[in-house]
Amino acid sequence: SIPRRYNGLNFSLVPYIMAADMVSRADAGFVNIWGLQDCAETIYEFANEEQKQKYLPRVCAGETMAMDLTEPDAGSDLQAVMLKATYSEADGCWYLNGVKRFITNGDGHIALVLARSEEGTKDGRGLSMFIYDRNDGGVTVRRIENKMGIKGSPTCELVFKNAKAELCGSRKLGLIKYVMALMNGARLGIAAQSVGVSEAAYREAIAYARDRKQFGQAIIEFPAVFEMISLMKAKLDASRSLLYETTRFVDMYKAYEDIAKERSLEPEERSEMKAYQKLADAFTPMAKGMSSEFCNQNAYDCVQVHGGSGFMKDYACERIYRDARITSIYEGTTQLQVVAAIRHVTTG
Repeated sequence: SIPRRYNGLNFSLVPYIMAADMVSRADAGFVNIWGLQDCAETIYEFANEEQKQKYLPRVCAGETMAMDLTEPDAGSDLQAVMLKATYSEADGCWYLNGVKRFITNGDGHIALVLARSEEGTKDGRGLSMFIYDRNDGGVTVRRIENKMGIKGSPTCELVFKNAKAELCGSRKLGLIKYVMALMNGARLGIAAQSVGVSEAAYREAIAYARDRKQFGQAIIEFPAVFEMISLMKAKLDASRSLLYETTRFVDMYKAYEDIAKERSLEPEERSEMKAYQKLADAFTPMAKGMSSEFCNQNAYDCVQVHGGSGFMKDYACERIYRDARITSIYEGTTQLQVVAAIRHVTTG
């Protein structure tokens, strides 16, 4: 989705999210490495031209990215981030010190790091966003977490010791502006992952139900099983519709934002951009929250359709069940999505 001048494909977000849906259907672990390249969007949106020229072509050429936000004492509450960023007058560089935890793809080449740049602050206004390049060193992977699912994607605990970094955008806007933009993109990605996992669960369930015979007929012929599979399909189609429509809203306002960099928008263009932005803000948490919950329900029902076999490692549904569980937790729990969506829902 990065412009061609940085060696990107200038892809629209809708087909990109469709691709994420398909990749997730094949492997929910791999999509985490594949999809985190979306961090490049944040660099494109907020970094200076020199940083864009430096990092974006590398990502387009296949280097991997990570977002280093969570810490042992700062999960959902990112205002509590304590990783310290210190500016050195001597060499005009920023240095990061501290620990980050539960970092997906933590060994990626380029990372966006949320750190406390303002001495003596305790809230979100003291946080800034930094770009860290693995080539500069200073970060060690202390451990790789042993997870329930999505095992193909490393989740790391990172230790920063005088790690050199570059300020991205302006100071103090790290959480308030940049992480919010980053999280919205990531939530769309997790919604796509959820839809892909839902699809995998549905396909495994229907294939097994057609194949498995009991009492002289395929179990799909029994109304109780047929109803389960019909509901799985309804949840899958509903979440996919919501995902693609939400992505279209994001696509529209991002397109206008891009045009605004080249020329000033006409009044009607500006109002249309604002309308789509409002829709995107309202629908993103709903898409993430609902599709992740449906994905968990579909994975649960997929195991149920398989009966005792579903509890065995021999069948894919056991992995799908474990992979699904994280979708309603990371990039903001379902409860946080409710908090984000509720004002839009209650105000119509």
